[in-house]
Amino acid sequence: MTKVAIVEDNKTTRESLATIVNLSPDFRCVCVCSTAEEALKALPECAPDLVLMDIQLPNMSGVECVAHLKERLPALKAIMLTVYEDPDRIFRALRAGASAYLLKRSTPEEILRAMREVQEGSGAMSGEIARRVIEYFREQTTTSAEVEKLTAREREILELVVHGLGNKEIADRMSVTVAAVRFHLKHIYQKLHVHSRTEAALKFRTAP
Repeated sequence: MTKVAIVEDNKTTRESLATIVNLSPDFRCVCVCSTAEEALKALPECAPDLVLMDIQLPNMSGVECVAHLKERLPALKAIMLTVYEDPDRIFRALRAGASAYLLKRSTPEEILRAMREVQEGSGAMSGEIARRVIEYFREQTTTSAEVEKLTAREREILELVVHGLGNKEIADRMSVTVAAVRFHLKHIYQKLHVHSRTEAALKFRTAP
């Protein structure tokens, strides 16, 4: 059972998301917050696996909140919720460690599908966002020395991540368990100094 937290300032949306989550046999809502400040206090205690995070929150933004949460809960996966497909905000969210984003007008089926994909290791990103992320990493000082720290197995996994495979697909392709894939990804993140598979894949792809 995947534990889910919801951070959304609109009460109606917050309650609708909680209902969607709890009606699924795969997920259970363990925490509901209306502000980033509340989330920073509550989430470390309820320790969710996944958070549905509104980008536009009062005071501290959802992007800032995710960045702070990832420092305290590195394994936490975040799906950003937005009314409009705002490339700049979504790009900043991905840089902060978010795994994917969803438009708030998404259907319950689309929301649950995205949650399952993120849990399996995939993520949602439009072509425009992908282009911005790639350009960003090309401007960074990623060195080949960082990539050279990766083992042959870690490089193999990253190649599959770059090609869009989720954790289960990678596990099947390599004849290992999903837990083993997650173990390797954790070490890859540490070696490349990143917080998500999106960052790891793009840093690997754009390294000199």
